Amino acid sequence: MPSGRTHDSITLWSLPFVTGGVFVLTQSGNLTLIVSGAFLMGGLMFGPDLDIYSQQYKRWGLLRWIWLPYRKSMRHRSFLSHGLIVGTIGRILYLAIWIAIFSSIIILGGAIAQQLLGTIDHWQTPAQHGFMNSIGMVKQSLQQHGNEWIAGTIGLELGALSHSASDWLVSGYKRIKKRGKKRAKG
Repeated sequence: MPSGRTHDSITLWSLPFVTGGVFVLTQSGNLTLIVSGAFLMGGLMFGPDLDIYSQQYKRWGLLRWIWLPYRKSMRHRSFLSHGLIVGTIGRILYLAIWIAIFSSIIILGGAIAQQLLGTIDHWQTPAQHGFMNSIGMVKQSLQQHGNEWIAGTIGLELGALSHSASDWLVSGYKRIKKRGKKRAKG
């Protein structure tokens, strides 16, 4: 399996090809920027190796603790973490859950603080409005910027794919090399 440094190099060296390919396909600077940025994120800090103590995991800095449950629940290189499309979608959903948790804490905390400060009588009404507004904003963003969301997801998947493909190639090479040594001895 390649080192974290090798994975980073593959991601960085692949970036011009991804960028050029996306621009040729889409003729859109905005979509190219989104895919390229998501590709970098997918390759450098949102990739399959979040299932172990890795460079990708360490790059989350103070927030890396949010990946501990993910790491504990995933076997390294499992289909759920390294699988095509499934791994990326799983990480997106996992991160979305954390964003929902943080948002809920902020909405509830703000509503309760307003009641404690005496600016409102009941915290439930502003909390409910906060949740409804948040859901509405997400729906609106998905409807109005669907192409951008798809482009970002594709970029994340391509970044993860650059990682997984290099794992598969190196592992396959090692297996072939090992078989050759066994045949030479036998």
